[in-house]
This record gives sequence, C-alpha cells and structure tokens, in this order.
Amino acid sequence: MEKAHMKASTNDETVLEVKNLSTAFATRAGSFRAVDDVSIELKAGKTLCVVGESGSGKSVMSRSILQIVDPPGRVIDGQILLHRHHTARGGATEETIDLAQLKPKSAAIRTIRGRDIAMIFQEPMSSLSPVHRIGDQIGEAIRLHEHVSKREARDRAVELLRKVEIPNPERTIDSYPFEYSGGMRQRAMIAMALACNPSILIADEPTTALDVTIQAEILALIRSLQESSDMAVLFITHDMGVVAEIADEIAVMRYGKVVERGDVYSIFETPQHPYTQRLLSSVRELDRPSERRIAMRASREIGAPCLVAQGVRKEFGSAHGFLGLKYRGFMAVDDVDLELRAGENLGVVGESGSGKTTLGRCLQRVHNVTSGKILYTDRHGATTDLAPLNDGELREPWRDIRTVFQDPFGSLNPRMTVGQIIAEPLVMNRLAKGNELKERIAELLDLVGLPSSAMERYPHAFSGGQRQRISIARAIAPNPRVIIADEATSALDVSIRTQILDLLLDIQERLDLSFILISHDIAVIRYFCDRIAVMYRGRIVETGETETVCKAPEHPYTRSLLSAVPVADPRRRGMTERFRYHEGQEEHLNS
Repeated sequence: MEKAHMKASTNDETVLEVKNLSTAFATRAGSFRAVDDVSIELKAGKTLCVVGESGSGKSVMSRSILQIVDPPGRVIDGQILLHRHHTARGGATEETIDLAQLKPKSAAIRTIRGRDIAMIFQEPMSSLSPVHRIGDQIGEAIRLHEHVSKREARDRAVELLRKVEIPNPERTIDSYPFEYSGGMRQRAMIAMALACNPSILIADEPTTALDVTIQAEILALIRSLQESSDMAVLFITHDMGVVAEIADEIAVMRYGKVVERGDVYSIFETPQHPYTQRLLSSVRELDRPSERRIAMRASREIGAPCLVAQGVRKEFGSAHGFLGLKYRGFMAVDDVDLELRAGENLGVVGESGSGKTTLGRCLQRVHNVTSGKILYTDRHGATTDLAPLNDGELREPWRDIRTVFQDPFGSLNPRMTVGQIIAEPLVMNRLAKGNELKERIAELLDLVGLPSSAMERYPHAFSGGQRQRISIARAIAPNPRVIIADEATSALDVSIRTQILDLLLDIQERLDLSFILISHDIAVIRYFCDRIAVMYRGRIVETGETETVCKAPEHPYTRSLLSAVPVADPRRRGMTERFRYHEGQEEHLNS
C-alpha cells in the first residue's frame, strides 16, 4: 500500500472523524459501555485535548481508534473514519477508511498503526522493550512500514533521536531503555511514534509520570514537531494547565460520554455543562492558598519546632571492598537542615531524584541516616535524637510520626478488610481491643468521611479517593503528632485532590497535627503549606514562606520549577518566561 502524503493544511482539513463510537466490555453482570456514543473530529495541524477524571473512558476511546482495546473490550458501534489526503499531478484526492470495520489483528489495521496514526503512552518504560536497544526498536518501526535496509533504518533512527533532542544520538542509540532517564525515554517513544511521518499522533497522558520541567520540554517538543509536519494531535490528559497550554479544541468526557465540546477559550471562559464547571472550579481552587488554612492560622498560632533535621546525610551503596578500599555510593540526602513547627504544614518540593522521599523516610527513621541528627520533641516537651535509635527504641516515636503514601491501593493489603487495616497500628501498639477497638475504627472512618459499614469491605471495593481516606484513617489511628504525606494526592484526580487536602486540614484542626507534604506539584504545596523547602540533588536550596517563595523565588532552580508550571488559563499561554537550570550555571530561555 502506498504511503499517503499529507498536504499542508490551509483550511482546517479533517483527518479523522469518530462518529457515535461505542466500546463495551463483557462482564458477568452484562455488557458495560466504557465509551458510549462518542463523536469527535481531528484536524490537520490542530490539537484536540480530551479531558476527564479516571474512569471517564478517555484511554479506552483512544485505544478504540487503533483497535488495541484489551479483551474482553471491543468496538460495538459507530464509525472511525480516517481521511487520507493524497497529492499528485492530477490534483488532490481523498481516500476514506472506516477503522471500526477492520479486525484488531488484521494486516489492514497493522498497516495503519504507526504509519498513519501513531500513539505514545503514559509510562514509556512499560512501552519499550527492556531487552532491546533503543535504536533497534525505532529501526524496527521504520522497517515494518518501509522497505529500507538496516543501515538506512539506523541512520533514520539517529536523525529521529536528534530531532527529539536526545544528546549524542550516534552513541545513545545503542543504549537500553533503563539507561535513559524518564524524560529521555519519553523522547525516544516520540521518536518511534514519528518514525513513519504519521498524519495523526495520539498521546495518552504522555507527561503525567514526568516532572514539571521535563513535562514543559516534552510539550514544547510535541508542539514544534506538530508545526513542522502539520500533524493532528489527540492529547489525553486530566491536567487542565496542560490543556490551557496546548489545546485548540477540548472534549470533556464523563462516564464514557462526551458531555461538552468546544474551542479552548469558550470551554475555559464559559463552560456550559455542570461537570466541566466543577472540574475547572477544582483547578482554580488549587491556584491559590486554601482559605481554610489561612483562617486556621489566624485563630491558632504555629508553635515551637517539634521535628528538626541537623546536617542529615543519607548515602546508598557505599561499601568496603578489596584491601579495605571504600567505594563511594550515591548521596541521596546531603547535609540537610530542616525544621517542622507544631501545627505547621511544611512542603518539600523538587523533581524526581531530588531526595524528597528519602528525606521523609530519614525523618521518620525508616532509613538509617549516614550522619546528622533528627531531633524529635514529644508532646511532653522531651527532645530525643532519633538518628542513633534501634527499632525497639523507635516504637514510641513511630506512633507519633506517621506516613500517608502516594499509591492508595499499593499501600493497602488487598487481603485485609478496611477494619483490619485501620486496626493494625492500634493492635500492634496495644492501644485498643474488643469493642473499644471497633468503636475507634468507626470513629476514624467517620472522621475521614466514610460510613462505619466500610470496615467489613476490602480495598478493591473503593475508589482511589476513598482508598486514600482509608490510608489517612490508618495513619491517624494511634493519635500521632506528625504526618508525613509523600505525594499523597498525586495519584488522584484534581477534584478529589482538593477534597483530600481539605480533609487533611480538617483533621489537623481537630487533632492538632503537623504535616510534612512531599510533592512535585507546586499548586498542591501552595494550597496546603505554610512554608516550603525546595530540594535539588539531595540538598535544600531554598526555604521560606510559601507565598514568598512562589511569587519571588531567590534560587534559580526554584525559578526553573515555577516557570515550568502550566497555568490553567489559555489567554496566558506562552506568557511565562522559561528558565532552565543546570548546576553551576543558569540559562535564561524565553519560550
């Protein structure tokens, strides 16, 4: 089959039409429609963003276009019309193919995948083969659709890696995926997707797993490649800041249906559907400090330091080898000084690998520290250095310093009921038993907004937001003083995110808690935290009042983080100056 060449778009040329698409999954209870009567349209050179919360059907809809829905799901109704526009001496011609009529394993649909329509996924590590070199994987995509030699495919792969700004492509083409950083792997996935010059790119949450600075670079890269090739982009995301930055048009999905469609400006300024209004309202709430937190601080003063880190260092991998030689490892936390005050919310922010999580685990003494002090002042005023204590001596501090983790499903035992999960710290610390234990569990469930009947059910029966409420109930069960929330809202939809943050503020007011909130999301930190500490490569490079740091950052790394955050307002698109920071130098880029 001859490759269809796309001509330059001068009149919003339609390249794909999805008409009344329905995709269903067979279940014991009957057929469940994950996509229900959806209609969208893609135009050359334009970006359509499909937004909605988890379970809205966004990803299933995108996979339906390429007939790659996991069994037992299948397209049961509608049309997926691919319009190929050919240019020849005789003039322009158009060929239309209904992808819904093609079998998922047929040669016809395999020819279209990658050649006419390419797709990049959320997690590049699971999409790339871990046992094949990057160049071989890109070359395979080229040779699958075009009759070229291995040498030609390799040369093309080098050019593609250079195009997506992979450094030293002649050398790094022979690397394996695990040798690439997260951002480089996503760039490699984009290179593979663009290998055959597709007319349509489907991007399914391609930046969700990336840091905000890498996200900004990936979005700029996709935009640049789109402009150079007049490619249509279907971008799936739940981040309304990203939508405001890149979208031409928006389709809002809920429960498998498109509830609202329109251009980016009309959707943001005058949303019509109540769900869209609620979604945007949740986003704008996170764009400013919590009014509840401000009111709480006005009525209750922040107290003296209760948890202090002095010169804390944590090194991984150091060892004594042959002839007593010491092999230096990786310094994950490097000479950190930090203090948390009673009743305060302290945010720790930075990119992946900056040492945020390791610092949190050192403060709780889950990790042994290489050097330094961790001074904890209990509710009676006695101060103890946690750094040298063994597990037995840490029993009391562990009751007072508790953690809420990022993944609310992975941190809950699927074999235990909710009641057993919440009861565990109470039983282990001999704080309650019998009817007293059951009453305490019911009280905790009520505190986090769940019915007492939930204690008899298992974690899989709850939504992500409800599971995080269960995690919070378990954390506060032994009546702690300090909660370390490690990316506790990053796995949640934006509307659930504000609910969980408000819940934590409510619990703080009732129980007089102090929080350390670890996050890469500046909006979450700004909403919830009184002070902020910015980490870069194991060190804290800036601390201060949250609003002061967000509005007038002093360190160039902090400026780079803040400048990369997309603003949920399409009229401010491109108005923010981008700063890229490299240790020892500052590069000012206006993007």
